[in-house]
Amino acid sequence: MTTIKPTNIFFWATIQKNFTLVKKINILLFTLGLFLFISCNKSENLKVESLKTATGWGYCITNKDKTIIKQTIIPVISENKSFKTEEEALKVGNLVLQKLKDDLSPTVTKKDLILLAVKI
Repeated sequence: MTTIKPTNIFFWATIQKNFTLVKKINILLFTLGLFLFISCNKSENLKVESLKTATGWGYCITNKDKTIIKQTIIPVISENKSFKTEEEALKVGNLVLQKLKDDLSPTVTKKDLILLAVKI
């Protein structure tokens, strides 16, 4: 006749309890991860468009056809000058758009203008 030590029974019971606990934790983490993925990928309809001004170009950032930012002059500089080209306006507009998508402040610095090769 074979006898089973009580410690072996305790060992297997503990493993089974821990395995079900690990399964529950994994399901919880998966659900939490899925929720975060869905909430972080909310469908924002942010887009940038150029706009013609009397003295040059500017840009407008909209979300679902609602204007968020309308920039008709070059930011940061002391003069009220528009962008010389549509390309320059869109470069800065796309930078601001990316900052908004990254939940950063949409401010533009002189360094940003220099890096984007915007003529001041």
